[in-house]
Amino acid sequence: MDTDGATAADRRLSGLDSAFLYLERKEIPLHIAGVFLFDGPIPFDEFVRSVQVNLRGIPRYRQVVVVPPYNAAYPTWEDDPQFDIGRHIFREQLRAPGGEAELEELTGRILSPLMDRSKPLWDIHVVEGLKDGRGALILRVHHSLADGIAGAAAVMRLIMDPPPGAVPTPAPRRGRGRKPEPPAGLAQSVAEGVNSSLGHLVSVANSFMEVGRAMVGDSAAFAQAAALLPEIMGSVERLPFNKPCSGERGFCWGEFDMAEVKAIRNVAGGTVNDVVLAVLTRAIARYVELHGQSVSGRLIRVICPVNLRRDDDKTMGNQITFLPVSLPMDVEDPLRMVGEVAVRTALMKRIRAGEFVAIAAGYLGLTPPAVQAMMWRGISDVILPLPLFNIICTNIPGSREPLFCVGRRLLACYPQVPTGYELGVNFAVLSYCGKLQYGLISDVQVVPDATRLRDFLNDAFDELCRAAGVRKARRRRPAKPRARTATPAPDSSETAPPGSKAAGAAAGSS
Repeated sequence: MDTDGATAADRRLSGLDSAFLYLERKEIPLHIAGVFLFDGPIPFDEFVRSVQVNLRGIPRYRQVVVVPPYNAAYPTWEDDPQFDIGRHIFREQLRAPGGEAELEELTGRILSPLMDRSKPLWDIHVVEGLKDGRGALILRVHHSLADGIAGAAAVMRLIMDPPPGAVPTPAPRRGRGRKPEPPAGLAQSVAEGVNSSLGHLVSVANSFMEVGRAMVGDSAAFAQAAALLPEIMGSVERLPFNKPCSGERGFCWGEFDMAEVKAIRNVAGGTVNDVVLAVLTRAIARYVELHGQSVSGRLIRVICPVNLRRDDDKTMGNQITFLPVSLPMDVEDPLRMVGEVAVRTALMKRIRAGEFVAIAAGYLGLTPPAVQAMMWRGISDVILPLPLFNIICTNIPGSREPLFCVGRRLLACYPQVPTGYELGVNFAVLSYCGKLQYGLISDVQVVPDATRLRDFLNDAFDELCRAAGVRKARRRRPAKPRARTATPAPDSSETAPPGSKAAGAAAGSS
């Protein structure tokens, strides 16, 4: 749907969207990203033409952020009159020998700088020179534009071939002789800021009522939570990677077989996400020990973004909250580790911990936008005596069926969630075609050995497979490039369910 004629209020960013703009510093680049690997090189000119066509259905990708006077209201998205696709799609030649190590190094360099706010907040690097005849794309989207679920959906619409039988999106109609709406003046911005605060007040009141009903209806869960109160409310210890970040990024990746993950779940209990968190916790425990620290009696606090978006909601922007969970690092038995994770994550969901976080954010929304802007900008300049949490782990649902880009089959997509402040490393995983493909983003000054953590992740998963009696499939070599054909792409609309308010930590973003 084109945005011509939309009012400033319709184009207004939410408080959470705006926070990702206010928080950003060179040490904290706040874009989400992905590395896409294909079974053949991506023809640059054909790809650019394809993106130009797909952009017709995503008008937000042709808009820039405009900040009102004195931050009296949240910023708005406005059409970019100078939009030039040449400022968004770039050609990259990978240095020899063109392997994944070289691609990871290039990705780290691309993910390090902040995005240019004078243009729409996305870009794509088409990578050439990969060995084995493969192709790659490195794509960035600013977190103010979308969370992981909305961002992943829009990115797939932007770069992937349409499903068979899809009706081409017509070019957006431009109003003849219509004067563009002038930017909101100070008085209008103040009025919209007041309306925003009132809206947050209503939202907070409704959330309080929902949580109150939950407490009455499930008092046993809150009694059980009392036993874990020291874990839930205790201070967070810094781990070796919880140090002030520099902004220089490194990125590496890997994958787990979804069938093996589900087989572990069937033996150990819990959810797929519990298995992932168990693997992550055991890997981090080894990394902590590698750096000469003990894990005995120590916890890691993980923040898991939780999707609040309805299944039929196709809008952009951020609709997430955050589920905090503290996990023990000294559990030696792999299957027991999954059980410990499952108990804690299930309890945090039952007591509506994510909704408590949403209520806190709602209270922040009661303050004027100008105050919020100053507060968020101040937070990134303050180093607390102890961090609020140690790491982010986000799980993004992807397509169950193969996807294609200008006729090339997508082999893998490795997601990236932003990191910064004192989070020297963060972890994101995306499901695609029977695989869980993960990305480790790190600050190279804080975590120069992120590939060791990746090794520990793979080792921890292999241990869990052995403990569960799961026979691991042989790791497949990269597919050879196939000849270009006119075969239509499978229906990319068949994706894993993105979850709901009741869903656990299966969501996207930072």
